[in-house]
Amino acid sequence: MAAFEIRALDADTWDAFAALAEKHNGVWGGCWCTWFHPECPEKHVSSEGNRALKERLVRGGQAHAALVFDGDAAVAWAQYGSPDELPGIYHLKEYSAGLNNFPDYRITCLFVDRDHRRKGVAAVAVAGALDLIAQAGGGVVEAYPEDTHGKRKSGSLLYNGTRSLFEQAGFTYERPKGKNHCVMRKTVPAA
Repeated sequence: MAAFEIRALDADTWDAFAALAEKHNGVWGGCWCTWFHPECPEKHVSSEGNRALKERLVRGGQAHAALVFDGDAAVAWAQYGSPDELPGIYHLKEYSAGLNNFPDYRITCLFVDRDHRRKGVAAVAVAGALDLIAQAGGGVVEAYPEDTHGKRKSGSLLYNGTRSLFEQAGFTYERPKGKNHCVMRKTVPAA
């Protein structure tokens, strides 16, 4: 794992992020990791619209992710942000019913390049996101991973990661959310 480097998604790393997304056809049918962002006219219209939206948000400092680099190439990311930045979570009604306090941050989306899967890179991305959150002042972080109950699942269904991945990162199980997902939390101290 020492070969990997974490860099924040920003204007300087946009091209590497875009290259990774383009290699995978815009990721999940052209989403470009925009599903969790607020609604706007260009969202969900086309892959090109999602790409333009993501680039606008990144260049405007309104989209955050920890990018995992292998040399000069981005090979994974963990998207994170405040609930205002990332309001679109699945099973919102069920989530809201069990909510006591909003978190400071959410980790909503993980993606690993197909050539780097099953090598622990998702854990590197989550650790990178937590480190960037600590550098930004820390706070309560939520994640909404798949609770696989020990069963093997298709990687395309694991856009939020797995419960075991977040347990290994120090998150605590809070409650179920939907049929197969759960709410997990961790408090990250400021760096």
